[in-house]
Amino acid sequence: MGRMPVLFVGHGSPMNAIEDNEWSRAFRALGEKLPTPRAILSVSAHWFVGGTYLTGNERPKTIHDFGGFPQELYDMRYPAPGSPELAERVVALLDEGQATVTDEWGLDHGTWSVLHHLRPAADVPVVQLSIDWNVPPAEHLAIGRALAPLRDEGVLVMGSGNIVHNLRHAFAHMDDPVTPRWAEEFDAGVERAVVEGDAEWLTGAVESEVGRMSHPTLDHYLPLLYAVGAAEGGDAPTFPITGFALNSLSMRAVMWG
Repeated sequence: MGRMPVLFVGHGSPMNAIEDNEWSRAFRALGEKLPTPRAILSVSAHWFVGGTYLTGNERPKTIHDFGGFPQELYDMRYPAPGSPELAERVVALLDEGQATVTDEWGLDHGTWSVLHHLRPAADVPVVQLSIDWNVPPAEHLAIGRALAPLRDEGVLVMGSGNIVHNLRHAFAHMDDPVTPRWAEEFDAGVERAVVEGDAEWLTGAVESEVGRMSHPTLDHYLPLLYAVGAAEGGDAPTFPITGFALNSLSMRAVMWG
């Protein structure tokens, strides 16, 4: 099957799943570049909990973890199978007792709103990995590094968040055509650090003034660190999607391999 790429996707609004827009078309184009994996391991910003868990469902449910959207979005299902085998493989790769398999979650919109375009046939097993809010950024990077062997086992590791994600600002300024300097600065800083493999900068970036403005909470930033860790020491990154939605929401995607 060959070595799989590693992917980080800025997923943005769940409406991208049902709209024909700049971002949904970019997701489709990205999907056409990807090889067919044996399975997908997704680290979504929307499973941000007090521990490290993996979905062990044979048929993971589609979770509609949002409110106030059209009924069409709530009617959507992404019927990909799960993979208890992959879930147990990830448990084995991590430190003993670090991760637990559960059937209490499924595929949230950080995963399915993107995969709906990347793999529209939903024909590849998908497992989600949670993000533990109790541990510092460096530990999330370390978990990503532990996942690197999956690439040679036919597994596509995908982080799904946003490199800049301040929803309060985005909703208040969505009609402003000028992206604020702090958002552009943080997005550009991440691009530089990813290209240079500057893990120290990436794990400390959210502590800066522009980092705190870009991420009032860390849930949408941390999936990037899993992807960076899984790709470390391998292929040079490319940026198949760039730009901002809702004024300041970075939609940048990163692909290694």
